[in-house]
Amino acid sequence: MGLLVAIVGFTGSFAIVLQGFRAAGASDEQAAASLLAASVAMGVGGIVLSLRTRMPISVAWSTPGAVLLISSGAVLSSFNEAVGAFIVCAVMLLLCGLYRPLGRAIEAIPASLANAMLAGILLVICLAPAKALVFDWTLALPVLLTWWIVAQFYRLYSVPAALLVLFALLIMKVGLPADFQTQLTQSLVPPVLLIKPVFTFSAVISIAFPLFIVTMASQNVPGIAVLRANNFESKAGPLLTVTGLASLIGAPFGSHAVNLAAITAAMCAGEDAHADASRRYWASLVAGFAYILFGVLAGAVTYTMTLVPTVLIEAIAGLALISAFSGSLFAAFKNVEEREAAAVTFLLAASGVTLAGIGGAFWGLVAGSVMLTFTRWRLA
Repeated sequence: MGLLVAIVGFTGSFAIVLQGFRAAGASDEQAAASLLAASVAMGVGGIVLSLRTRMPISVAWSTPGAVLLISSGAVLSSFNEAVGAFIVCAVMLLLCGLYRPLGRAIEAIPASLANAMLAGILLVICLAPAKALVFDWTLALPVLLTWWIVAQFYRLYSVPAALLVLFALLIMKVGLPADFQTQLTQSLVPPVLLIKPVFTFSAVISIAFPLFIVTMASQNVPGIAVLRANNFESKAGPLLTVTGLASLIGAPFGSHAVNLAAITAAMCAGEDAHADASRRYWASLVAGFAYILFGVLAGAVTYTMTLVPTVLIEAIAGLALISAFSGSLFAAFKNVEEREAAAVTFLLAASGVTLAGIGGAFWGLVAGSVMLTFTRWRLA
């Protein structure tokens, strides 16, 4: 189960994370180093928490955070500014674990607005499969059909299967570069880069703050809920402290954020991992070591992905996020009294606009909060 968790967790979303780093301005070398840093950070975080708590606590990178990077690249002038924002976000995540009132303040953000902001961020990338059909339907259509067919039987394998089909089609249609083997061999050396951070107000507000919100609201909070649903009780503070510290250590090397997992946490914490609940932590422990191994291969993964047109990478990422998009959209609009404020949050987050150098995700949350506050005051 631990190996399956790592395979699903990595192959199901690495294209999203890699594209997020690229959209934030990372070079191929920086993107590979960042993918390595994120993989190692979540692997080490999972190992530490599994050994300390003897609970199946799975750690993952922030997939919604990577999507935020894809949609917010316009506010950044360099990847160094993104790294500065990653560090600020990591500090806030760490403070949530050390200072409980901050965590409670984040939890107090209405779920409708948090989900609306997330849905708006996700919409941009979820439209990519349609754009890929226009770009080259002979490549995109078989990929989309593979994703849909495999999802009917086992959803967790649908995105990796679609990615394999895409590579096979590209090899048949375009072929591999003459120096592919040489370049692939050279890229097997783990890329480690210490990236100098640059701190700017616009990057902190547009990247760090929304990244912090979506990581807490869409990953850490559900991750804790999954553990409790499987009868594993642990105080949230120590868990958030470890993941926040892992994020802070990885940030100067390009990692955006790591957090408690939700989907893979359910795999580790369920009976399929082991009949004996006290032994299920081995699943998350093994997954942690596997994530580190996958991270070592980040250079080869990044080089291989450079052979794929960007629009097709985004299409794969969009397929992986359709379920998350539909879930967040439903949660955003299910409360009638909060629906209008959620709609404003969603539309501004999805618009991609930049006002005063600050991205739409932040303005959407601000506008929605003001509207919701006024609505509640009026109805009181």
